[in-house]
Amino acid sequence: MSNADEKKRTLEKTSSGIPGFEGITHGGIPHGRPTLVCGNAGCGKTLFGMQFLVAGATEQEEPGVFVAFEETESDLKTNVASLGWDLDTLCEQNKFAVETINISSEEMIEAGRYDLEGLFVRLDAAIREIGARRIVLDTVETLFGAFMDAHIVRAEFRRLLRWFKDRDITTVVTAERGSGGLTRFGIEEYVSDCVIELSQTVSGQTTRRHLRILKYRGSEHGTNAYPFLIGQRGIHLFPVTELGLDFPVSEKRISSGIHRLDEMLGGKGFYRGSSLLLSGTTGTGKSSISASFAAAACARGEQVLYISYEEARTQIIRNMKSIGIDLEKWYENGRLGFHTERVTTHGLEEHFFLVKEIIDINKPEVVVIDPVSNLLQMGSPEEVKNLLTRLIDLLKSQGITTLVTELITGGHPLESTSTEISSLMDAWLLLRDIESGGERNRLLHVLKSRGMAHSHQVREFILTDHGIELKDVYAGPAGLVTGTARYTQEAQEEEQRHRRIEEIERRKNELERKRKLKEARLKEIETQFQGEEEELLRAIREAEQEEEKFSKTGQQRKKMRGGS
Repeated sequence: MSNADEKKRTLEKTSSGIPGFEGITHGGIPHGRPTLVCGNAGCGKTLFGMQFLVAGATEQEEPGVFVAFEETESDLKTNVASLGWDLDTLCEQNKFAVETINISSEEMIEAGRYDLEGLFVRLDAAIREIGARRIVLDTVETLFGAFMDAHIVRAEFRRLLRWFKDRDITTVVTAERGSGGLTRFGIEEYVSDCVIELSQTVSGQTTRRHLRILKYRGSEHGTNAYPFLIGQRGIHLFPVTELGLDFPVSEKRISSGIHRLDEMLGGKGFYRGSSLLLSGTTGTGKSSISASFAAAACARGEQVLYISYEEARTQIIRNMKSIGIDLEKWYENGRLGFHTERVTTHGLEEHFFLVKEIIDINKPEVVVIDPVSNLLQMGSPEEVKNLLTRLIDLLKSQGITTLVTELITGGHPLESTSTEISSLMDAWLLLRDIESGGERNRLLHVLKSRGMAHSHQVREFILTDHGIELKDVYAGPAGLVTGTARYTQEAQEEEQRHRRIEEIERRKNELERKRKLKEARLKEIETQFQGEEEELLRAIREAEQEEEKFSKTGQQRKKMRGGS
């Protein structure tokens, strides 16, 4: 089959203008075909249609007509002005048109009791005037509210959609959710090529919105219920659950900001672009280590985003000064950005979208989130884990190194997390405290660090006025020795060391004394030996001389007696 034939067989699609929507539909809504957007009141149906038309007019060179059966043109323009959409200018440029139709009894008499020809005339005029390629009908049940016969409604609705399809106009129709089905009449979904359901639910005091594609003729599509946010720029859908795990990874390593912690990680620190979990009970130093990590990244010239769900920026900066970490200079020169707010300010999905928006704007290389466990106030552990999974995958896909902290509350095992995200993380540092000798001291342990050798030893860490220091932990008969007991142990060992040194010196001096005594005695013996030797040699010489003299006298006597 040729490329041209293949292209003909492929369903042509039109961009929706909604961020993230093209990802789950593989291109957008069906071009030249009708799409039904249904849902309960306040879920964003009108906004979906308006955003679709504005995107076409401003980005795709496709003028559009918005047909309103309930709202006035001035109300519509005022409502969307807060999103930065200037419909008056678009209308002046013939890129946009608003057609308001009041379905009254007079209107129905003019159009005919069961005939939409009058509507077709008005729509045709509006389409021709600006050369529209897109149209939105909002909402369809208002149009057909006067029809009592379901067969007539279905026939007229089908005829209306066919009328748009014959003109190759991409159509979006909105409809209110019915009491027993997707729509009030229960037939719109059957005659539409694409059906999108928008839903809005309230859990506690938090509102959540989801988008689900129920039907898409001729195209594959995502089938999940995807959360979306209505923000300052309209609907924003980001289905990170669709992200794969084939994002690039780095071989480069970056410092944690704590020298001895880097040593525990093979002397090189963490992998760039990895995800790091720092968990511990209250007061174990999670925020201090996070600040040290952020400051080290700023010192390397990297852009850092610090997200705090507990403390204000000014409080964080002040507190970190007490341990010698100056975050204020990095904030002032723009290396360090803060996003601080209570988790109760927004719903779970809004937090995700806000963080994503900040990341898109600031392009950080390092992100710190302190602590993620606060998000449990807004949802169940499963919901929070799903949110964090999407967030971690998003950050990894962009090569952002991420450090998140999590508070472990009393009654939970230390080697577990409330949000159950430990399996998602590349490295996990556990902070805990130990009580001994009437005091509590902090300990750090690297539970895991994927792809690198790391120390399995426990380290005590101390918050000093010049930063964080890791110390060796002493193991005594009763267990780990930390804090004052460790200092006492160190002092005792130092004293023992001095004693050993003194003993060695004493023994060396004793050895030197004995060596000198030995040498003195040897010299005395040598001197005595020399004296005795001289005396003996003299006696020997005298004896030899006597012997020689005696021998000569004997020979003389013999000669005198006549001997030979």
